[in-house]
Amino acid sequence: MRIWHQSFTVLQDLPAYVDGLKERINAVVRPDTEVVLHGQIPGTYNSNYPGSDLAYGVLWWMHGLQWLAAAREAERQGFDAMVLASIAGPMSTEIRTIVKIPVIGYGEAAFNLAGVYGNRAGMLFFIKERLDFWPKQLAAWGLADRFAGIEHAGVGFQDVLDGYMDEKKRDGVVARIVEAGEKLVRETGADIIVPGEMPLNLLLSRAGVTEIAGATVIDGLATSFKFAEMLVDLRKSSGMKPSNRGFYHASPDPQRMDQVMEFYGLQELGRRIPSA
Repeated sequence: MRIWHQSFTVLQDLPAYVDGLKERINAVVRPDTEVVLHGQIPGTYNSNYPGSDLAYGVLWWMHGLQWLAAAREAERQGFDAMVLASIAGPMSTEIRTIVKIPVIGYGEAAFNLAGVYGNRAGMLFFIKERLDFWPKQLAAWGLADRFAGIEHAGVGFQDVLDGYMDEKKRDGVVARIVEAGEKLVRETGADIIVPGEMPLNLLLSRAGVTEIAGATVIDGLATSFKFAEMLVDLRKSSGMKPSNRGFYHASPDPQRMDQVMEFYGLQELGRRIPSA
């Protein structure tokens, strides 16, 4: 099985993060599963931190066009599934309408699994500007009743990167995240915690943090890849696939999709998506 991983970061700018991803992914996927990491095209952002752009809805959607193109490229190259390794999973519903391979987003997988392990899921995050995005996103996933609330993680993107690169700083960064998680549990009654960005998730899993104040911490990276493997297996064993009914799920004619991509000058965008 081959799985296309897609990050919202430019992975070439984050070598320590890439090393951590590869190590963790190799530890959780099956021996016969090959995962190829992909990120945004170099130069997408004006720094190594995508949050400065992803704080704005219009830029989030524009950068998400790379994910749409990447999905088409993944299918063209013969991948069996795609993991959208960003908790928001940009265009995940739309992407499923234009490819036949299973596609799963980190947020969808994590919050759906949260209902198996507990009742109310809270989220830790560090992109402060997207605070009002999450209630609407959870409602769009049909999970609003399960959502306990949000708490800032007490650290920023650069702090998390420092935690990867410098073991002396890691314990302090993790301690601040755990403190924020304790506050989230105390104030919202959450019994599940979902790390709100993949770098944050990876740092907690590397530090062995599986619960905070009795609340289970979802390992979204492991969950996403196990979901992808399961969806491939279910397609083969039972024929199950995403709905093709209604405005949000109906698939456009592939030839028309090609025409529209060409009209907007996007026909080669997928081939520009770099692997890492």
